[in-house]
Amino acid sequence: MMRQHGVIKTPGCSMIEVKGTIHEFLAGDKTHPQSEDIEKMLDDMAKKLKMEGYAPDTREVLLDIDEEDKETTLFRHSEKIAIAFGLLTIDAPTPIRIMKNLRICNDCHMAAKLISRAYDREIVVRDRHRFHHFKQGSCSCLDYW
Repeated sequence: MMRQHGVIKTPGCSMIEVKGTIHEFLAGDKTHPQSEDIEKMLDDMAKKLKMEGYAPDTREVLLDIDEEDKETTLFRHSEKIAIAFGLLTIDAPTPIRIMKNLRICNDCHMAAKLISRAYDREIVVRDRHRFHHFKQGSCSCLDYW
């Protein structure tokens, strides 16, 4: 119906700077030269998140697909891919800084909080409305965004 009416949805895009180079990721992106390493890190993140008590919030996935596919889709959001890349390429204690063109979704916000605790890393996400500074399992927005 959206296609019939010419409605175009802006794709989620996250950018991260590493060693003076901007890396851009779209949701589900597998085009990056390090995509195999990123996929392994995403798998590691998923395991650690489950140990932290993470349960994907699939309510926002409006696609007509089964729950498992919804979880997979959620875990391939651009900011999670960018965080995985940041964990691979940015040494601690340097914060991982990400710019996002859209508002961060509830699921990615929860995941980023838990990732910051599980990996003991500071993560800063600048979304369309504000900065989110994730540290030790909490966010500077106090979950109000």
